[in-house]
This record gives sequence, structure tokens and C-alpha cells, in this order.
Amino acid sequence: MPHQDASVKSITFALLANLGIAVAKTTAAVLTGSGAMLAESIHSFADCGNQGLLFLGLRSAKRNPDVEHPLGYGKEIYFWSFIVALMLFSMGGLFSVYEGFHKLNSLEGVKNPFIALVVLLLSFILEAFSLYGCLVQINTIKHQATLWTWIKNSRQSELIVVLGEDLAALLGLTFALGAIVLSIVTENPVYDAMGSMGIGVLLIIVSIFLAVKIKSLLIGQSADDTVRTEIKEFLEARPEIESIFNLITLQLGPHMMVAVKAKMKPVESPEQLIENINHCESDLKKENPAIRWIFFEPDNRE
Repeated sequence: MPHQDASVKSITFALLANLGIAVAKTTAAVLTGSGAMLAESIHSFADCGNQGLLFLGLRSAKRNPDVEHPLGYGKEIYFWSFIVALMLFSMGGLFSVYEGFHKLNSLEGVKNPFIALVVLLLSFILEAFSLYGCLVQINTIKHQATLWTWIKNSRQSELIVVLGEDLAALLGLTFALGAIVLSIVTENPVYDAMGSMGIGVLLIIVSIFLAVKIKSLLIGQSADDTVRTEIKEFLEARPEIESIFNLITLQLGPHMMVAVKAKMKPVESPEQLIENINHCESDLKKENPAIRWIFFEPDNRE
């Protein structure tokens, strides 16, 4: 599936970038004693773990349906995406705020600040590369929609999480860079502590946004408006169908369930009616390969 390929590539870009960044930031945090740098290193290691969880979710979502889960395991990717949002909140956001308060009380100055500046600039470049890779993959699937419209309507939680992480990382690096520069210029370690707390607040805001977005998918969300419209128009154009009474879609990770209640054109026998329904279902799946289950109810009223 093109959409899933885009997710895998984006997660891979993010994992490689965050792994290199995490090692560099940790080394710099030890050498400089910077609280903002330590917060950033924890953030990067948490992001590496997050990408591992997203890979796990994508793999689990591919499992075939069984008796216990007749509609498959596609929604597992939403569960693991939600866990990632919680990790951003706890391991990223809350820890960074705590580290900032700790540094605020100790008022220990930043050692070797220029090492921290070099690492932050390198990290900024790597994170920008990761964000660019993510945006390239999003552009292959969002068509003419704006980025914000795609974020609101997309059902690919894993890709939204990677985008959120990358944006938070770049803003966090900007906070850390500004905090360390102010600490150097003013020789006041309070700015370093404030930078750490600012990074924490940023991560908490991003994690809450992601959690709210993924919650809708977890509890059961339809396919996006464009897909629903395409399905309805396709069915209404079928010669076998007279009118559509009701159309329900349910997004299940990379797959989709469709339930249709329609008035069929008159036919000579029940066998012909069944054959017409089968043709509609088969052609609809060819039109949209993401559709895995179709429940078709012929009726003469709503």
C-alpha cells in the first residue's frame, strides 16, 4: 500500500536522525552540564523508542483477521500511536519540566557551552532532514490538500505522530539554542533552566494534541470525507443501484469497512440480485484497495 510505504519511510528517516542526535546530545550534556541539553537528549532517546513502537504497530496491524478479531488488527497502530503520545507527555514533557526546576534550584552554570552549540546546530540539521523526509512522504499522499487540512482529515496516526515529533524537536532545539546563548551572554544559568522547562511545556502541548487526534481513531472513526464521497459517487453511478439510503465507513488502520443500504434496480430473480450486489462489491474493492470488508443490504426504504 502506498500510504503504508510512506509511513515506513518517514519512521525510518526519523529513527536514523534521532539515534545520531541522541548520542551527540548525551555526550554534550555530560560535557557541558546543560539542563536544556539533557532534556533534549532524553527527548531524542524517547523519540527513538517511539519510532520502535510505531514499527511494532504497523507490523501488528498486518495480522490477519481471526475468530476473536473478525475485522482484523488494523487499529493496533492507533493504540501504539496513543502510547507514543503518552510517552512524549511523560518521558519527554514532564521530565524536561522537572529537570528545569532542578537546574533552577541548583543554579549550576553551563560548562563548555560551545560544545553544546555545535551539537545543537548539528542536531538541527539532522532533525530538518527528518522533517523534510516526512513532508516528502506526506506530499505523495495528500494530493492537493494543504498540510493542515491533511492533518485534520488524515487517518494515518503514525505519520501524524512522526510529523508532530519532528516539529516539536525543531522547536525544542530552538528553545535549547536560545537558552544556552542567553546563559553564555548573561552568565546566568537561569536561562538554561528556563529553556529546559520551555521544551517540556512544548512537548506536553504536542502530546496532548496527538492524543486527542488519535482518540477519535481509537474509538472508531469513519474514512475521511474525500474517500466517503468517492465511495458514494461510485455506488450511485452503478447501473445495478437505484439509490443509496445509507453509507457507513469505518477506518481500521490501513484497511476499511464499508456498510451499504441501497435500493437495487428491479431484476427477474433473487439470484440476479445477488449477482448484481457481488459485482458492486468486487468493483468497489478494485476502485479502493483499502476496503477489506463490505456489508451490503438491499432494501426498498430507509
